[in-house]
Amino acid sequence: MSISVVTLGTGTWPLVDQIERQHGSVTVVRRCLDLSELLACAHTGMARVALLAEGAEELTASLLEQLSLSSVRVLVLAGHDENRLAALGVTIVPGGATGQDVTTLIEEVVDSPDPVPSYRGHSHPDDHPRAVEDTERIHESTDAPATRERESDSPDQNPPQTSESGRVITVWGPMGAPGRTLTALNVAAELALGGSRVLLVDADTYAASIAASLGMLEEAAGLAQACRLADQGRLDAEGLQRCATRVSVAGGSVDVLTGLTRHDRWPEVRAAALETVLLHARTAYQAVVVDTSFSLESDEEISLDMVAPRRNAATLCACAMADSIIVLGTADALGIPRLVKTLPDLTDVAPTARLLVVINKLRKASVGRASADAVAEAWDRFSPGHGIDATLDWDPAACDEALLAGAVLAESAAKSPLRQQLADLAVRALSPESDVVGESSAAGSAPGTRLGQRVGAWLRR
Repeated sequence: MSISVVTLGTGTWPLVDQIERQHGSVTVVRRCLDLSELLACAHTGMARVALLAEGAEELTASLLEQLSLSSVRVLVLAGHDENRLAALGVTIVPGGATGQDVTTLIEEVVDSPDPVPSYRGHSHPDDHPRAVEDTERIHESTDAPATRERESDSPDQNPPQTSESGRVITVWGPMGAPGRTLTALNVAAELALGGSRVLLVDADTYAASIAASLGMLEEAAGLAQACRLADQGRLDAEGLQRCATRVSVAGGSVDVLTGLTRHDRWPEVRAAALETVLLHARTAYQAVVVDTSFSLESDEEISLDMVAPRRNAATLCACAMADSIIVLGTADALGIPRLVKTLPDLTDVAPTARLLVVINKLRKASVGRASADAVAEAWDRFSPGHGIDATLDWDPAACDEALLAGAVLAESAAKSPLRQQLADLAVRALSPESDVVGESSAAGSAPGTRLGQRVGAWLRR
């Protein structure tokens, strides 16, 4: 089987000559002039391996993801910030390696599992140590010092490992303002008051509002800063904490990665970078609460023939990496059908996450007197098989007061039923398994309720 290789940089030319003299399975098909030409070759399927001696300083996690989606592996000659490249998962070719060494390394890299964005499989950067292992093996054969030894003398580029990783709790709901930000903010606050170390991430690429809800000055986008460092392979635990802002809530504290300050800055939050941020966060915090936007579509990939940034990639990544997803729907004739129709899409995006279906803004005005029973009856009739795990009352007075004061409910309405419901939801979302019976099993059916009739008519249209 022939393995086609494209190269970049004059430093690869001696190795190219040695590789071609072997007349083996590895063949160099093009010597690229710049990184743009190399990316074009990758997208056309011309090559399976890219060998770089120049342009390595321009490699980022997003560029490597594009190459990975084209099934192209990247090898870089030593001498180009090896610690940063190793953190990005790039295979390093050590100095002094011969053409035979490079050929062997290329064959082994190609035979390894296909490169895919790791957030699809919940993997950790340390689960893919091939770059370090292959470099050490060749270093031993050339009597050169091992890369791992040099890494130990440099600042740690990987998050500190703990005996137990934290849990990622993503808050998602369909369009229609089901209360994603309010829920994420108060769940994070309740977990912090319970003694957990919490990071709140505003990953809404359409309407970031965590900072405004807390009364913070939107001078900088903490998430964009963290993603920039992650994209360059320079994010570590200390860098993540510098990007976050610590906010005091009701006697506790929550670290906040604020969202984008302008709606047109969404290309700064790429999936590969956000994945790295969340992986670092779950090793440094006991709970990571992520506020997302509504859309689960990959519309940019559908409408464009070329690789382009995806505005919904942040939401898809946050859901795919979540341990628990709080799925919000509004308790009315529009919110319930929207949630019913989009829940299967969420299951496809996050097949391993534990879903907690929560019906928010429960009020008599929209569903009748027996509001809980009406919602349960409509949900049991039309849902795709997942029961309701919790309901949240509609308390506009408490929510408006909290928003006006830039506070959480634990500060502005500590005794409100909604605050207690959110506290219970936070405990259930953080625990690996919930022993609490969902409200859908406790609430009885109410045949003929107004909501059931209206939802049925809506779905039959």
